[in-house]
Amino acid sequence: MIQLSVNINKVATIRNARGGNIPDIKQVAIDCERFGAQGITVHPRPDERHIRYSDVYDLKSLIKTELNIEGYPTEKFIELVLTVKPSQVTLVPDPPDALTSNQGWDVEAHFTRLSELVELFTTKRIRTSIFVGTNLKNISFAATTGTDRIELYTGPYAEHYPSDRESAVAPFVKAALHAKELGLGINAGHDLSLVNLAYLASQIPFIEEVSIGHALICDALYLGLEKTIALYKACLIQKTK
Repeated sequence: MIQLSVNINKVATIRNARGGNIPDIKQVAIDCERFGAQGITVHPRPDERHIRYSDVYDLKSLIKTELNIEGYPTEKFIELVLTVKPSQVTLVPDPPDALTSNQGWDVEAHFTRLSELVELFTTKRIRTSIFVGTNLKNISFAATTGTDRIELYTGPYAEHYPSDRESAVAPFVKAALHAKELGLGINAGHDLSLVNLAYLASQIPFIEEVSIGHALICDALYLGLEKTIALYKACLIQKTK
């Protein structure tokens, strides 16, 4: 089945708004796993406006499933990944001042650097994933870096899903099939929700992992974290049996 990794950045945003330790990031991560999440994702940024680097160090010893650290590969980020040694590192091309990730890598333009990073993390037995769009040539370059997986940036899919879900998902199906033929594992993330997740899963059932944060945490405010995680997992299970 497709694995659900819960991005807990937004929980940290709430905590940081008031200071102190409410909500407790470590407890939320433990609860997400207890409620059925198969992984925890964090995306530390240089200004630490949500997840702090200290949070990531704290979480490493607590996570029993998989820890996915995503972010832009600054020297500080690289040091964090090499020290924590998560299950997976996802390389994302957002600059330090970006509000959120809004595009994939131009892998050809950054090929040498990405290849070096993939080799570095691979030697430390850390699974690598490169955040990309649906351009097939770009995905081919990603495969040549030696990365284990790509993560498809699903923002455009989510944006166009309400008006025409078939055309919205079509380039993602094509990209995923191309990546699969190249031997890449496929992750997906950004703006996935209870509205659009099940259809994506039904069209690309060989996705290995989805990383979901903003929508899931918003839903949890109304439904509770346990029920919300169950609903998201149901979107992934019912279409892949």
